Amino acid sequence: MEVKGDSCGLKPAQHGSHNIDQTRLPLRIIPIKNDWKFRKVEDPEEEWLPVSRFPTNVHLDLLHHGIILDPIVAKNEEDVQWVGEKSWVYKTAFPSPKLLPGQKAVIQFDGLDTHASVFFNGQEVLKTENMFIPERLDVTEFLNVLTNNDLEIIFESTYLVGKKLVEADPSHKYGCWNGDPSRLAVRKAQYQYVLLPDLNSLDVLIEVYQGWDWGPALLTCGPWRPISLEVYTSRITDLFFSADVEKSLAAAEIVARCEVEGDASKVKFEIVFQGKLVASETVEVIDGTASTVFRTQKLELWYPARYGSQPMYHMKAILLTGTSVYDTKSKRFALRRAEVIQRKLRDAPGASFFFQINNVPIFCGGTNWIPADMFIPTIDPSRYRAWLELALGGNQSMIRIWGGGIFEEQVFYDTCDELGILVWQDFMFACGNYPAHGEFLDLVKREATANVKRLRHHPCIVIWAGNNEDYQYQETENLDYDPEDQDPERWLKTDFPARYIYEKILVDVTRDLVPDAYYQFGSPFGGKSTGDPTIGDIHQWNVWHGTQENYQNWDKLDGRFVSEFGMEAFPWKFTIDSYLLQGKDDPERHVQSPTVDFHNKAAGGERRLATYLVENIPYRHEPFEYYIYCTQLMQAECLATAFRLWKRQWKGRGQEYCGGALAWQLNDCWPGQSWSMVDYHLQPKSAYYAVKRELADITISMKRVIEEIPEDKDTRAHIKRIHKVELFATNLSLEGLEYTLTFRGWNIRTGEEILSKEGRIVDVLQSNRSTEICACELGDSENAAQMVVAAYLMQYLVHPRNQNPPVLARAVSWPEPLKYVRLPRPKNLRVDIIGDGVGRNVVEIESDVPVKGFVLEMASDREGDHIVFEDNCVDLVPGEPVRIGVKGLEVGQEHRIKYQYLKAAINL
Repeated sequence: MEVKGDSCGLKPAQHGSHNIDQTRLPLRIIPIKNDWKFRKVEDPEEEWLPVSRFPTNVHLDLLHHGIILDPIVAKNEEDVQWVGEKSWVYKTAFPSPKLLPGQKAVIQFDGLDTHASVFFNGQEVLKTENMFIPERLDVTEFLNVLTNNDLEIIFESTYLVGKKLVEADPSHKYGCWNGDPSRLAVRKAQYQYVLLPDLNSLDVLIEVYQGWDWGPALLTCGPWRPISLEVYTSRITDLFFSADVEKSLAAAEIVARCEVEGDASKVKFEIVFQGKLVASETVEVIDGTASTVFRTQKLELWYPARYGSQPMYHMKAILLTGTSVYDTKSKRFALRRAEVIQRKLRDAPGASFFFQINNVPIFCGGTNWIPADMFIPTIDPSRYRAWLELALGGNQSMIRIWGGGIFEEQVFYDTCDELGILVWQDFMFACGNYPAHGEFLDLVKREATANVKRLRHHPCIVIWAGNNEDYQYQETENLDYDPEDQDPERWLKTDFPARYIYEKILVDVTRDLVPDAYYQFGSPFGGKSTGDPTIGDIHQWNVWHGTQENYQNWDKLDGRFVSEFGMEAFPWKFTIDSYLLQGKDDPERHVQSPTVDFHNKAAGGERRLATYLVENIPYRHEPFEYYIYCTQLMQAECLATAFRLWKRQWKGRGQEYCGGALAWQLNDCWPGQSWSMVDYHLQPKSAYYAVKRELADITISMKRVIEEIPEDKDTRAHIKRIHKVELFATNLSLEGLEYTLTFRGWNIRTGEEILSKEGRIVDVLQSNRSTEICACELGDSENAAQMVVAAYLMQYLVHPRNQNPPVLARAVSWPEPLKYVRLPRPKNLRVDIIGDGVGRNVVEIESDVPVKGFVLEMASDREGDHIVFEDNCVDLVPGEPVRIGVKGLEVGQEHRIKYQYLKAAINL
């Protein structure tokens, strides 16, 4: 059918739903969430205890009853490892619903973690072995009419199950990074796993249990997602649709489909936009399926944040026979055209790799996402929203859901749809050599099918990737992989059989269920190897891991799309206090205490963090707060440098040498030292603000370089070295703009201005690309080492009328490494809270000398929830007051804040 017309481009229904007879009961959903109890399986005499919440897991329930201590506090993680090696049973009882003739009663399990045996009224009726697959159980014939129905679920230790599976499969080369290799044999969230300490390593002395290198090892079990009873005659088993937007963006075709169980005869499809019914069509159900096509020539397109709005349509399906309604389902969707562009580049090998939405190329600056807690049921919708609003507020356009966690809750994707955050979605495989025997492949196919169906309506998802770093593991371990061999059956006979999963099963599932979506075999993937920077995406870990390069050289470590890179830092002091038994008064509240070290799960984490600190920052261990500050400043410098230099490679059509960068990582799953930019308690680290500035629409940037001019071709002694600053700008908006540039320099020690170049030249920043501006000489090595410079990009005003032109962007460049800089202490440092004249309060800061990394902090943790800074970790130069917007502070409340800034290694 073809529907054209109204203001939304979709024809309104000519026959509404007003005459539908609802005297017959439609599908009923009855939550099974009350009166749950649990205990250990091995002790039948043990008391049944009520659960703490529902959904739940065993650690939450044990913690609620005081049977275990909080595993994220101190080193309690060690003392709860026994929990994951026991079997647990959960039970409840509920009355039978009244069934009309022909109705069914089916229990829907949204998620059971993981190896579960389900008993209904004493009879075993279901076994599960995958926490990512929803299960359904028809109990119509088993209901008790006169008494309550007993539902009991026994959860085996998935850890021990995995161990047995590995022992039973000696022909496969089980191996992985992070966690125990037995995790590969089971379909459970991989980030929960532990690798016991090496008896010959220092880890034994400090008792570090190595899970993943940013979190603890806590093997959960239990009903982790809702359970409900459905009563129905007929139901909609799936509502899905595809929206094909023409290249011209002038028209779109929406194909809506329903899969139906039962004998209902019709489905009425309705499309609602902004509360208005704009189109509908009623169609027959044929062989369990109903479908129709809507066409429109007036589109409200969905765009990523900063590029447009995020209008959402609602698709509703009503299942009917005559005028009787059996079921309704509704999902939101959007109209957008999403592409991954891989094409030849001008003057560079390989091909581009960037995302294009509605014909707009997008530089994707963002972060990676791990599960936001070790205990998923504790993450409520408001917490998901808070995390994602932080990402959006940090100018991040993409978030990658990493393959060692979970397929996230619907609220995660709903929020990304609303906020305009693009999502890179991994399938749940990470850092290992997975098996590929028949039963495992069947599980994987069911898992992939269920979750693609569950998530495919979200416009935010623009790529599906088969795994995280499994191809890297294959390369490192020299497992069999011949890219020329295209016979899937032969892949199963190699020692890397999981290739069949990524290049056959997941290819088939995505082709059949989301044919318009881009699927990639893994991440990283492309080129001759996973490290090939010219094709596909790379994970750039040669800063921190690998060769441990200087982070100032990120531009030499670039790729077409960098989907992982990072640097560690400590969380805020209040977050550290939260995991110490005595809080701020704990005797282990110092850098080298066993408890603090225990909360850094990275192998060699303390050593590598110290390496990058000692190479760059004039740090000290005491006071502890200053050490925390130094780690955060170093992380901020590292990540900001990466985004700055890679965004420089976004040079316009045919020169998209880098199409995006996703830092590892946005968030934390517990309070600890990690690569996160925002700590477990949602407190942004300094890097969050530094990256926020680098990902703004308009930026001005600098890179210091040295030009060497030898007096003759053979000399090593007579070489003139000229220090320069290269200036470049990026305009990620879709409009060009005229600008002027001002460039100033100061002596670091005295604060005297020694360089000034006022902007009189008018030039244009082209839209959606970087622009090289000029290079400014700083003189010889001695002068450059004592000079801090600032660049100001200002909007050109044709008729200024004595107005100061608006500053579009600002950047400050310091000599590096910072440890060599002779940093003075300001004699006149002013910090005031004032009104800005337009209804908000700001913190105004001014110094008589240059100041590196000025950080505002809340003075008390009791006030932490009420003070929000719009910016932080800023550089100060003489004569320029810096204003930072703040919420939760009133004029005159300077006593509620403290501050830190970088100091010299010795007092000067």
